[in-house]
Amino acid sequence: MTTFQAIITAVVEGLTEFLPISSTAHMIFVNTAMGIQEDEFVKLFTVSIQFGAILAVVALYWKTFFNFRNPAFYLKLAAAVIPALVLGKLFDDAIEAVLEKPMPIAVVLILGGVVLLFIDKLFPQPVPGAPTQLITDEKEISVKKAVTIGFWQCLAMMPGTSRAAASIIGGMQQRLTRAAAAEFSFFLAVPTMLAVTAYSILLKDWHVGGVETKGYKLITQDSAHLFHFLLGNVVAFIVAALAIRFFIGFLKKYGFQVWGWYRIVAGGIILALLMSGQLG
Repeated sequence: MTTFQAIITAVVEGLTEFLPISSTAHMIFVNTAMGIQEDEFVKLFTVSIQFGAILAVVALYWKTFFNFRNPAFYLKLAAAVIPALVLGKLFDDAIEAVLEKPMPIAVVLILGGVVLLFIDKLFPQPVPGAPTQLITDEKEISVKKAVTIGFWQCLAMMPGTSRAAASIIGGMQQRLTRAAAAEFSFFLAVPTMLAVTAYSILLKDWHVGGVETKGYKLITQDSAHLFHFLLGNVVAFIVAALAIRFFIGFLKKYGFQVWGWYRIVAGGIILALLMSGQLG
């Protein structure tokens, strides 16, 4: 992996992690298009730069994350992340082995796009100025609703689904407004992605040259690896912060149809490149 490739990968991570368009699909497509050889460090890099994206959420919503007078917030996040941790531990490797290939990801990308085309009609939003019974603030979300959204998030175990899309739709199904569902999706991403990143760096064994190596050793044993890891997280942090701010405003104004059409077009392009042999 070159420095240029590391920057592009981090930009893609920051742009797509919190949008309903599947960061996994985009990362695989971009890495394949750039001809990046998928060794153990590349796999670790694509997971570990999520840390920068996590920090972007915490930085933008620091008043929420560090409001210790609201312990219910932490309880809701802890409860909501449990389904993903349990089901991820049980099934994630098996699902990835079968589905984390360009063809099924492209198909899921398209199917998810079709779903997004109808989400706005399925969950209508309040009319400006009119009273609403929808939840508009995190403090109104109960633990039960948070856990339900956590189960919706588990749909993202299928590569190409999009963690953001699954959790936002789950939030809207629990009667949150689009903006409130998106913000809770950002909040829920922090413990979810932190757990995955920490596991990959601290606990998981990576096989390098026939030797099992922890992620932090794989990062620090090579100066280029360490540089790319640090650079990738900085880039992901900056781009994710910009993407989050843009997404909330865009979602309030335009809804999900644009993202649905984007997914369908992107999935169609990937399928066309695969069938023409231009994408391996």
